Amino acid sequence: MSRTNFGFEVTKELKPQNSADKPVGRAGVIKTPHGEIQTPAFIPVGTKATVKSVLPESMAQLGAQALLANAYHLYLQPGADLVDLAGGVGKFMNWPGPTFTDSGGFQVLSLGVGFKKVLAMESVTVRSDDVIADDKERLAHVDDDGVTFKSHLDGSMHRFTPEISMQVQHQLGADIMFAFDECTTLMNTREYQINSLERTRLWALRCIAEHEKLTKERANKPYQALFGVIQGAQYEDLRRLAASDLGAMDFDGYGIGGALDKDALGTIVRWVTEELPESRPRHLLGIGEPEDIFVGVESGADTFDCVSASRVARNAAVYFPTGRVNISNAKYRRSFEPLVPGCSCYTCTNYTQAYLHHLVHAKELLAHTLLTIHNEYFIVNLVANIRKSILAGNFYEFKEEFLGTYSYQRG
Repeated sequence: MSRTNFGFEVTKELKPQNSADKPVGRAGVIKTPHGEIQTPAFIPVGTKATVKSVLPESMAQLGAQALLANAYHLYLQPGADLVDLAGGVGKFMNWPGPTFTDSGGFQVLSLGVGFKKVLAMESVTVRSDDVIADDKERLAHVDDDGVTFKSHLDGSMHRFTPEISMQVQHQLGADIMFAFDECTTLMNTREYQINSLERTRLWALRCIAEHEKLTKERANKPYQALFGVIQGAQYEDLRRLAASDLGAMDFDGYGIGGALDKDALGTIVRWVTEELPESRPRHLLGIGEPEDIFVGVESGADTFDCVSASRVARNAAVYFPTGRVNISNAKYRRSFEPLVPGCSCYTCTNYTQAYLHHLVHAKELLAHTLLTIHNEYFIVNLVANIRKSILAGNFYEFKEEFLGTYSYQRG
């Protein structure tokens, strides 16, 4: 396959604090048909070909280098064939830069067992091979060939296999897409995790074969990079096995996914990155909080995506340098300071705390737009500054300064 429009280059390694350790973190550049991505980078999530409530032009203005859309949701609505006719997801949503699509596996399986985004359970004491949330109907059934699932929109039945996921994602036309995998929960038994890992390995091989076939059939389209997804929950041997197996396959890069306890994030990511090829980019799926991003970068992740910045904005939560606060609190009602003093985003340079407080209480949709712009800017800009600190050789000083004042306090 011709990969002339895709590539990855490490521009600087992050020297570990312990000089005896091998460098893992790095800064680099991902080359795609629709532009370069300077890494580390945060990739905002536009699930249904839109970052909720925000214009694509605004996302570009706040510094986003790429956007990630969801194959599961776009398959159900409006349909991958329609997006293909539009010229791909970027053209469809008027986004000229690089795009990502995930495989749909996370949504099929997380929605299918009723946990939605909650796959990393706290204080798990009971594990099972047949996990289902309380009072929920099972919407997804996994077998060795694929997954049969019921649409959360209208109850219609659908089937995803590795081949179908590749077909859908080729029609969506993103620059970077992910292999179809089974996403387990921490509530699954170790035996199930082992069986699932082998299933995902075999699915990865099928994804590569279908990807090669479709790339040849659609030779008139820009090359789409395919990333394998590393599972294995919180077991070191399974994570390293998955990384070793998929690392030997012909993938353009790798996604680190699956259920995990945030307290073990750095350890798990390092297990994986120590096994993966250093010449390929690594994407940490579903991670976007500041503390976690620092951990991910230091452990070798290059790019990140997460819905958190936009989701919490719709609940009036705002990222401040000192932590997340809720702008609906009474103390902001008569405050005519910028939303976040010192921030240079569009929202903070034009609107006050009092005005945003009013919009939230009046249930005006503009609140979602303005708060999301700020939150996405905050995270995108943070990761851009992390990149600068790696290039300048002062990452650890920057990390200490930022995390020295940042906490999850509610104000």
